[in-house]
Amino acid sequence: MTEILIIMFSVILTNNFVLAQFLGICPFLGVSKKLDSAVGMGVAVTFVMVLASAVTWPIQVYILDNFGIGYLQTIVFILVIAALVQLVEMTLKKYMPPLYSALGVYLPLITTNCAVLGVAIMNIDEGYNFVESLVCAFGAGIGFLLAMVLFAGVREKMENCKGIPDCFQGVPITLISASILSMAFMGFSGVVEGIFG
Repeated sequence: MTEILIIMFSVILTNNFVLAQFLGICPFLGVSKKLDSAVGMGVAVTFVMVLASAVTWPIQVYILDNFGIGYLQTIVFILVIAALVQLVEMTLKKYMPPLYSALGVYLPLITTNCAVLGVAIMNIDEGYNFVESLVCAFGAGIGFLLAMVLFAGVREKMENCKGIPDCFQGVPITLISASILSMAFMGFSGVVEGIFG
């Protein structure tokens, strides 16, 4: 049980895929302007991460490793993730049209979101079993959602701020804010090590 908690908290806080490993930056910067679209993207990415891990782990263990074709891992994982994203996209389009419209082009970009692929590959590289893989994927998704929500809040505050110099308006202040948020998450490394170390 302790191992499960370590995996969960480490991928949410200390090894956050967006703020510590810098994976999935495209939707992080693109969809975080509004809180509702950031939450929607975070939930969609979490769902795809967990589903992708649930599908890719058995494929790797029972097919790719058994037949000695592990070198096809990246291609197979990308195909699985693309199929899952299409499923999520069709579901959102049918049942949640406003969220589908708000996510726009960033929803199909989950296919190439390196955070989703990174979680699937990391589960194999770390030697996690099936349950640990699902926990890691869920924790990584929650970490992605947390980063999106926090950054959306920061960006909404910046929209109302009048004191930002003209030379920092737009992309520069966005990148500076993201780097400060990333440095703030570095402080969690001591907390997690202190609790579970």
